[in-house]
Amino acid sequence: MAEKKVYSKLGEMLAKGEFILTGELEPEKTCDLSHTIQEAKEMAPYVVAANVTDSPLGIVTINSMAASHIIQKEAGLEVIWQLTVRDVNKLGIAGMIMGGQALGLRNVLSLTGDHTALGDMPESKPVFDLDSATLVRLVREMVDKGTINGHEIEHPPTIHVGAAANPNSDPMGAEILKIGRKAEAGCEFIQTQVVYDLDRTIEFLTEIKKYNIPILLGIFPMKSYGMAKGFDTFVPGVDVPKDILAKWKNIKTEFKHDKAEQKRIYDQANYEFFKPFISELKKKGLLAGVHCMAVHYPRIFPKLMEVIKA
Repeated sequence: MAEKKVYSKLGEMLAKGEFILTGELEPEKTCDLSHTIQEAKEMAPYVVAANVTDSPLGIVTINSMAASHIIQKEAGLEVIWQLTVRDVNKLGIAGMIMGGQALGLRNVLSLTGDHTALGDMPESKPVFDLDSATLVRLVREMVDKGTINGHEIEHPPTIHVGAAANPNSDPMGAEILKIGRKAEAGCEFIQTQVVYDLDRTIEFLTEIKKYNIPILLGIFPMKSYGMAKGFDTFVPGVDVPKDILAKWKNIKTEFKHDKAEQKRIYDQANYEFFKPFISELKKKGLLAGVHCMAVHYPRIFPKLMEVIKA
């Protein structure tokens, strides 16, 4: 078997089989990335790489490729460039992949993207020329064969490509088949949507283990009750359990006059929930790492490292 080529720190760590932590950065509707760069610097000691989102929920934000380049350059943190098929056709995406290569991006996450109808420009026409599996296939052709539609690229890209999975999907079987398509297309790693149900997660990860793709479990530590409630209400495909919402609301109420203590209690509550969850999945050999989507919450990463090293 040919030796697997490695183009990034993320690719190297996955190839070695080391248990890793990745983070997530969410640039907003601004041309000034100073706040996001600061968050990247704060999480850099703890994560291998961080996703840079591409207009989540269909809300217009700064271009993800440009943001990925600036963050990686200014913060010194390797990024995973999120690329959706929602906004650009195959020709445009192929050009963007070459552009990302020229800008020093070495990891890309293939995503469908939230529909434009959900966002703040609902009149925008979605493209969906490709789907997330055929985008994986396009990246693999460009990287492995050095071609686009059979046409040679003079200096082809050297980029790792991952994809997403949703353990919360119902029926689960349809999602398993989608992951099979992504695996067949050449997907190199999977990041899952946020999960809270341990038994369902075990069932899902056991089913997709046959594809032999490193899995990074999506988690969402919640820094406040408002964040937890908003995540439950507005993020498609995710339901925060009612007992967690009730606990977070109680923390907000009980410690409303002591914000420092409130923060400490929120951090500890996240630790106490995710420690047994992650530990059980590690023990069963179902994970290659954890993907933390707790945007604007970099102080949680030391706690997560305690969980991962346990």
